[in-house]
Amino acid sequence: MKELVGIAEQVAAKLIARKQTIAVAESSTGGLISASLLAVPGASAYFLGGAVVYTRDARRVLMDISDDGMKGFRSSSEPYANLLAEQVRGRFGCDWGLSETGAAGPTGNRYGDAAGHSCMAVTGPAAEVMTLETGSNDRFANMQTFAATALKLLLNKLEG
Repeated sequence: MKELVGIAEQVAAKLIARKQTIAVAESSTGGLISASLLAVPGASAYFLGGAVVYTRDARRVLMDISDDGMKGFRSSSEPYANLLAEQVRGRFGCDWGLSETGAAGPTGNRYGDAAGHSCMAVTGPAAEVMTLETGSNDRFANMQTFAATALKLLLNKLEG
C-alpha cells in the first residue's frame, strides 16, 4: 500500500496545483485506487468519488450503463475501460475519469482473459487506454499492480 500512496501523493500534488478533480470507476482493484487517492491528506480538494463496479448490477446502478448500452462491449476490455472512465467522469462532472477492469485471479474471467489481465483508461484533458498482463495468478499482488499501474497512467497524463 505504501507504493500506491507514494504514487497517489504525486497525483494529488498535480491535481491540486491544477485545481482539477477526479472520479474513479474500478473493478478488480476493489477500491485500492480510490483508497490510495483518499490516503493523501487534502483529498477532498481533488477526489469527487469512486465506485467499485464489480458486477453487472453495479454497472447498471452505479454507472448507469444498461445491458443495451453494453452492446459491442465486453468487460475487461480497453473499450469498456474507456467507457467506464468517460461515464464516471461525466456522472461526477470532473476533469478526469480513471477506470480499471480485469481479472485479478487466481483464475481468469468468463471472457477468456487469464488471471493478471487488466485494462485501464484515463479520460480528461488527455486520454489513454492500456492493457496489462502480469502473468501471475496472485490475486492481491495483481490488485496492487493494477492499482499502481492505473495511478501511474494517470500521473503520466498529468505530467504530459
